[in-house]
Amino acid sequence: MDEVFKALADANRRRLLDSLNARNGQTLRELCQGLEMTRQSVSKHLSVLEAANLVTTRWRGREKLHHLNAVPINAIADRWMSNYDRARAGALADLKTALEQRAMSDEFVYTTYIRTTPDELWQALTDPAFTQRYWGVTFETDWEVGSRMSWAQFGVTMTDPEQVVLESDQPRRLSYTWHTFTEEFGEAAGFPAEALAGFAAERRSKVTFEIEPLGELVKLTVVHDDFPPGSAVREAVSEGWPALLASLKTLLETGEALPDPA
Repeated sequence: MDEVFKALADANRRRLLDSLNARNGQTLRELCQGLEMTRQSVSKHLSVLEAANLVTTRWRGREKLHHLNAVPINAIADRWMSNYDRARAGALADLKTALEQRAMSDEFVYTTYIRTTPDELWQALTDPAFTQRYWGVTFETDWEVGSRMSWAQFGVTMTDPEQVVLESDQPRRLSYTWHTFTEEFGEAAGFPAEALAGFAAERRSKVTFEIEPLGELVKLTVVHDDFPPGSAVREAVSEGWPALLASLKTLLETGEALPDPA
């Protein structure tokens, strides 16, 4: 947590986060444009942000893309600010909201570090006994590539031929298509009919979990992508992933998931 506050204390680093908030997934060259800083200075600031887990990177071919990561801010709000008067912490809450508004990007990349093992994390991502506790979702599948998945949430089970496992490399990498938006699910989740119709009309997105052991910790990177331009689903899931990952981390490290804010 100290690294997060240290990283946010510098105005230039906050400007970099603002830039990624406006357009996520930028290269170093793109981030340098419009900033009165040398390439070396920007690179150093990005290193500080990466060390604080506020920025995460991914390679696309030969390009290194930088993504804003809202997880640390969300963790501060959920685990620390709740012990104090939130009215006096309005500035930090506003920052949390801003960091979760990821406009102009067709993917979300979140990174968190969990004190667990790759096998335990894999189990938490696939075993219904775990997913139900922090996500409220259970899956029925054999987790083989190409296998169909049944999603159960809010008392509704969703199945579809295109709802499948895309990658399954235990315990390193898992990917699958996002669930089907059925009328029953929309009613159970409380979505207005118009919003549900918009969700259902979009092409199916996908989520990928990348698991990397780092000593006593495991680095978990979640990539949710393949959204169409102007995706309403993208806007909806952007509000859920940081809290979901915070609850997953808490469950694995303490044995108890975070309470449902609802």
